[in-house]
Parts: sequence; C-alpha cells; structure tokens
Amino acid sequence: MTTIRIRMTGSREDADTLLTVLHGIDGIERVEELDDETAYARDDSSSNELTDDNGSELFMIEVLASDRLHGDAVRAVTEVEASLLGAVVEFVDEF
Repeated sequence: MTTIRIRMTGSREDADTLLTVLHGIDGIERVEELDDETAYARDDSSSNELTDDNGSELFMIEVLASDRLHGDAVRAVTEVEASLLGAVVEFVDEF
C-alpha cells in the first residue's frame, strides 16, 4: 500500500471536487479528509483574527493506493485537477 498526503489550499468546493475525483480512481483503497486544525495552526499571532481576503482554506487529504503505480496516478490527477480548479496542492510526508 502507498499513502499519499496532500495539503490543498482552496475553497471548500475545490476540496469536495478533488475528493470526488480521487474516489473515482481505480486502485484506491481509501480517500479521507483529515480534520485536525491543530496540525496546521500557527504559533505566532501575526494573523490571528484577521479577515481572509482570498477565501482560501487549508485541507489535508490522505489517500491510500493499492500500489506505487496507483499512487503515481493519484499525484498526477491531483496536480491536473488542482490546476483546473485554481487551487494549490503540496505532497508531504507528514501533516
């Protein structure tokens, strides 16, 4: 099994679209959006309680693929879909 961890910056609608697309890939065992806000909370107070001008949110998505080949497909599809949506994605080892 191959685990792919994705950090996505975009709208809720963008995240839902990406989740739906990832669910449609053959060889995917699990797609899960993680909801641990403490994992990406900032330590400083520079942006506390400021309004967000661009409306973007951070989403953490974990995908379990059956093998490396399907993991590569997840990465490729994620990059293309993010580009189409105007969202930003980053593949990370840990959240």
